[in-house]
This record gives sequence, structure tokens and C-alpha cells, in this order.
Amino acid sequence: MTQENKQNSSATTKSQSDTTDKTNQSDKQEVTPLKCLLSSVFAGVMAFGVYHLMSAIVTTYSTKPIVSDNIFVLKLTIAVRTLVIGVAALGTGVFGFVALGLFLLGLQITFKDFSKKFSN
Repeated sequence: MTQENKQNSSATTKSQSDTTDKTNQSDKQEVTPLKCLLSSVFAGVMAFGVYHLMSAIVTTYSTKPIVSDNIFVLKLTIAVRTLVIGVAALGTGVFGFVALGLFLLGLQITFKDFSKKFSN
């Protein structure tokens, strides 16, 4: 490869990376306290909904006993019920922690903005 080809290759690579950087910068959206608060409320509503779904599942399972003499059926049914309730509880926890994290992020951004305004 000649020196001229290497320079052309590096110039092309550099211009492609500059274009990619500009594209990535224009695609990024600014994180604002309002967006964090609205997202937190949405995640909280989802956590609340999944919690009520989980409580309905638990109520349904507790009112309907397992009717079988087969020990394998009993163990499998208990395992499936535990799995279903566990997945619903996991969903509640995840959405709850996301709601809390987004709320705290919104507070952090708000305090940063206020501290910048008062320091100037």
C-alpha cells in the first residue's frame, strides 16, 4: 500500500467517524427533570398495576385448592404457582425501583440546575 493510499484511507476513516459523532450528538435527547418525573410516574403506575395483578393471582390461588392424589401433579402445581407469583413480584419490584430511581434522578438534575444558577 502506498503512502497516498494510506493517507486517503485515514482521511476517509476520520471523516466517517466525525459524521458518526455528529449523528450521535444530534440523536441524544436532553434529560430534564420533567421527563424524569413523568417517567417515574409511569413506572410507578406500572408497579402499582403489577402489584394488584399479583394480589389477584395470590387470591385466586388461595381460594382454589389443588385437587389431585398424584404427588407429581401436586409438586408441579406448587412449583408453577410459585413461579407465577415470583415473576409478578419481580415485576413489581423492578418497576418500583425504576420509579424511585427516576424520581431521584429528577431531583438530582433539579438541584444541579439550581446550584449552577446560584453559583453564577
